[in-house]
Amino acid sequence: MLRKKYYTALMALILFFNITAASASAEPVEEARELIKEYYVEELPDWVLAKPSIKEMVRYLDQYSVYMSAEEFADFTNAIEQQLVGIGVVLEESESGIRIMSVLPEGSAAAAGLKPGDILVMADGTSLSGESVQTAISLISGKENTSVTLTYINSETGSLHTISVPRKVIQLPNVEARMLGGNIGYIRLNSFAMNASKDIASAIQKLGPANGWIFDITNNGGGYVSAAQETAGFFPGVTKAFQLRYKGNQAQVYHAIRQQVGFTSPVHILINENSASASEMVSASVKEQKGAIFYGQNTYGKGSMQSLFTLSDQSVLKLTTAKFFSPKGSPVHEIGVAPDIETAAGDELFISHRDQLVSGLKGYRKLPMLKDVPVTKTFTVKMNAGMQWSGLKNGDVQLIKLGGSEVVIEVEITDEKTIKIIPQKLLDSKGKYMLIIHPNWKGKNDRKMNQGIFLEVTVK
Repeated sequence: MLRKKYYTALMALILFFNITAASASAEPVEEARELIKEYYVEELPDWVLAKPSIKEMVRYLDQYSVYMSAEEFADFTNAIEQQLVGIGVVLEESESGIRIMSVLPEGSAAAAGLKPGDILVMADGTSLSGESVQTAISLISGKENTSVTLTYINSETGSLHTISVPRKVIQLPNVEARMLGGNIGYIRLNSFAMNASKDIASAIQKLGPANGWIFDITNNGGGYVSAAQETAGFFPGVTKAFQLRYKGNQAQVYHAIRQQVGFTSPVHILINENSASASEMVSASVKEQKGAIFYGQNTYGKGSMQSLFTLSDQSVLKLTTAKFFSPKGSPVHEIGVAPDIETAAGDELFISHRDQLVSGLKGYRKLPMLKDVPVTKTFTVKMNAGMQWSGLKNGDVQLIKLGGSEVVIEVEITDEKTIKIIPQKLLDSKGKYMLIIHPNWKGKNDRKMNQGIFLEVTVK
């Protein structure tokens, strides 16, 4: 598996169920014709059904109906399940070739001894100097159980080596989870794969109790309808999953499948223009039932559902068999789901995390933002009156990177009115932070602080 920097996989489709054709003796074209006639969501003219091949019939259906060979179907399902074939590296361009940014532990590149920082200079005899990551991927990728010969510069010794690395199927993690600063749980779902709900539940349990949750489905192109139905059941107050309308406009509302664990308020969902299909099923449902606040941009606008039909020769017909709506009937197709709070692309997590933090600072005073501070910034806080700084405890002053974790700081007492807050490592260039001072200590007059303060910080 090869991934470009900031790689995302877009699968703008939904799967519902798998039906095997009843008669294995019939020719696949006749099987397909009957399935299209019976299950395709729109009525079709006879001249479409009279076409002599499956591909010719499918050509006149919608863009999401596809005829696949058994091999193409295997690739298709592997993509949904986050299974890719390759050597297991993340790459970026460099002057002398293609630099390895990271190596997946389970990949064949790791087993061959390749390490982050190594520079790939040739792939199967073709120079990679001056080439793009896309070109490198096309040269290094290939079929499972084949090999690619790589020449690389060792990052530690500078010496040149040539090795043969086998390509194999690699399972990418479908759920990414971490605890953000301020005890805000963050879970990203990359695909509505078959085990998506189990992975989400495991992440919720692993992170433990949180002050708020952020569920990220940006760039999530969809997956299985059953996974969407289960995922809706994690959100507070959400009891219905979606409405499906089949051939003849027959409508049926499906209930969300309640999970044993779930998100606790406040909950935010991150969406963008590449959030499609099953992502939009969940978004339309949760938004309508007020189970979360949405941040980001309008979603893709794919409101149709596909079903899988396996033909007698093991080829597969993916057919649009229904259109989906919110439980109350709001359309999604070519409309999408709008966020409650629109953000610039790429800022969804920063703004959501900031708002999660601010929601826990009721009564605190917001100070003016500090813009474009240096990465070496030391913060000076001067109070109006003398303070009993000896009562200062860990956690009374926090510096939190938005979208990230809490920064380790040292608090230095300058005088009875002034403290300095010193980050123990350089701030991230272009990073965004929040400085919070909680009202947990007293002044010289034994009076407790009236209110806490907070301010936002951006770094050059």
